[in-house]
Amino acid sequence: MISFMGIGLVDPILPALSSRLDATPSQVTLLFTSYLVVTAVAMLITGWVSSRLGAKRTLLVGLTLVVVFSALAGAAGSIDGIIGFRAGWGLGNALFIATSLAVIVGSASGGFAGAIVLYETALGVGIATGPLLGGLLGDVSWRGPFFGVAVLMAGALVATAVLLPASRSAERPESLKEPLAALRHRALATTSVTGLLYNWGFFTMLGYAPFLMHLSAIELGWVFFGWGLLVAVFAVFGAPALRSRFGTPGTLYGNLVLMAADLALIGLFPDERWVVVGAVIVAGAFIGVNNTLVTTAVMSIAPVPRPVASATYGFVRFIGGGLAPFAAGKLVEHYNAHVPFLLGAVSVAAGAALLGTVHRPLAEADRTA
Repeated sequence: MISFMGIGLVDPILPALSSRLDATPSQVTLLFTSYLVVTAVAMLITGWVSSRLGAKRTLLVGLTLVVVFSALAGAAGSIDGIIGFRAGWGLGNALFIATSLAVIVGSASGGFAGAIVLYETALGVGIATGPLLGGLLGDVSWRGPFFGVAVLMAGALVATAVLLPASRSAERPESLKEPLAALRHRALATTSVTGLLYNWGFFTMLGYAPFLMHLSAIELGWVFFGWGLLVAVFAVFGAPALRSRFGTPGTLYGNLVLMAADLALIGLFPDERWVVVGAVIVAGAFIGVNNTLVTTAVMSIAPVPRPVASATYGFVRFIGGGLAPFAAGKLVEHYNAHVPFLLGAVSVAAGAALLGTVHRPLAEADRTA
């Protein structure tokens, strides 16, 4: 939960960073790009590292890197410095997030599906509270959220060191090529690319919508707090209920189409502040459902060990999330604010169509769950 708070903590200060550091919005969105692209690439080595160091040591290394680089970002004096330190932050984030999912799935007593819901609960609560805290700290100084992450993750580091039982190295060390080799499996590759297309739309919204709202840091914090609450509620309660009623494939098709429509609404009315605010908050419902069901589906249909499937999926989807905010900034500079959100809508709709090509494996995973 604390780790996911760090993702949204900096969102309310993006416009402030642009004005205080004399940076264009596309430069500021590189905070997401450097962080998420490094996170994506680092996902490929997380299994190799954790299978040799053990889960607990890998978590501690990841948390330490986040603490150090978030503090350095807070102390930086230029946008380029923050972008660079966010890259180091992304490396630590990858080691922590991928390994924590494997630990939760392996140790939860409620079974696999229950473990995923538990993980997504932590994600939702963290994403909901992070922007609000970021807005409060950002009202004091743009440096506040970065130092806030360092303090929070230092607490997480101590808690992990004290409370998590020691873990042994895996019996079979994972090779570096396994996550990429897993893409040979059509169902896993298709679902992962769907995640990339969906995350393109998601992070277009997360990375550039704050510039359209023209709100203070604390006001942006409240907007993204409402968004995050819906992420949490629909990840924990909405997704399981919809899955039991419509099945995973049917729920995801409808959810992705509605998400595409939501992005298209922003694309059509980017100058209408309250349209943008409302669309961002409502998007939390679609994101919560998608996060839970796609993560569960990837873990269920992948014909490879779950840590490998998690790394493969994380690598592909975070590439989309990393490139989208920077692309949005450039598209606005060269065209207008309509283009990136309409492109995001098309991307998410294409993800729904692509997911339909693996309908049978998704339906079979439902029957065996």
